[in-house]
Amino acid sequence: MIEKAKEKFAAIVKEQIERVEQMKKGAEKTDYASLKPIIIGVCGGDGIGPFISKHAEAVLAHALKDEAASGKVIFKHIEGLTIENRAKHKKAIPDDVLTEIKGCHVILKGPTTTPQAGGKWPNIESANVAMRRYLDLFANVRPVRVALEGIDWCFFRENTEGAYILGSKGFDITEDISIDFKVITEQGAERIIRMAFEYAKDNNIDRVTVVTKSNVVKTTDGRFSKVAFRIAEEYPNIKLDEWYIDIMTAKLLDPARRKDFKVFVLPNLYGDILTDEAAQIQGGVGTAGSANIGWRWAMFEAIHGSAPRMVEEDRAKYADPSSMIRASAMLLRHIGFAEKAKKLDMALDLCAQAEKKVSITGRDNGATGDEFVKYLLSCLDNAELDSRWEQGV
Repeated sequence: MIEKAKEKFAAIVKEQIERVEQMKKGAEKTDYASLKPIIIGVCGGDGIGPFISKHAEAVLAHALKDEAASGKVIFKHIEGLTIENRAKHKKAIPDDVLTEIKGCHVILKGPTTTPQAGGKWPNIESANVAMRRYLDLFANVRPVRVALEGIDWCFFRENTEGAYILGSKGFDITEDISIDFKVITEQGAERIIRMAFEYAKDNNIDRVTVVTKSNVVKTTDGRFSKVAFRIAEEYPNIKLDEWYIDIMTAKLLDPARRKDFKVFVLPNLYGDILTDEAAQIQGGVGTAGSANIGWRWAMFEAIHGSAPRMVEEDRAKYADPSSMIRASAMLLRHIGFAEKAKKLDMALDLCAQAEKKVSITGRDNGATGDEFVKYLLSCLDNAELDSRWEQGV
């Protein structure tokens, strides 16, 4: 059994060395300003995914109506990312679906179900994890803003390393021992940390917080920490501080301290946990969107799951589309429409946090997604949006 374990581990090490060599070669960045058309792929996913994706696409199409009319952008619908189709092919992303995705420049993706061992679906890899790996979407960027409380955070979560990237590579040594793996590379850590510092520099932010557990997980987290402090030396006007993940979860809940934080950079698993907590402070995971950014492609999505129970209970039409609409604002900003993104974020702040004239509860005692989007678009098109936002938040 030890020899078999050695073989499995050797295969993992070989795979990761090859990945490092590929990262060393670099990649060409997509220049959205020069593209015509910019192809926006829309993947509905499953569970509540198709419902909230439809609403987000409607808002995005409204914001880009002039660009769509001129041929600057086009929307492409990509089917086949449902759990049923993925289970049929026994693949996280079927080959033909991946080909379609790679034919787009950016993806707006609805939540997808990740099967659990022992469940009714084959225990295939997460579609999210697979897409991030196939497209090398190394940066998971998750903003959280609660204007009424002075909270304006941006999380840079590493997407292609840590515990998740090898989550399907673990194995049972014996009936009594199971082992999983975690990987941090110099190149992988550097590119996500540098992106966080560049964001801070571009937005006149003087503090970046790296979150690890390097006092205990000394090798992998230790490398992430060391890379952060090495890169920080290149940005003398930005202070770097390190917090451990356990106390950081507490400090986000501390009204006296949490407003001091601005930009976070952290490995995959910690980023997943901390951003869910942060989203709850904003109003729940249904309110937070995220960007998955690589040099060539980018994918935008909600941070929550597919909520199959809502579909089973016939409540999908009451699902909150705010997370996907936040992601749509991030998509707009990424492809060069910063002013449209700003207006959409303001309209969301106004509708979801300040005025709340239409409230979504996830049940029939609240509004449907259709009703919320109608309210949102009326705010977005209102000539007094700026003044209403200033008064509201």
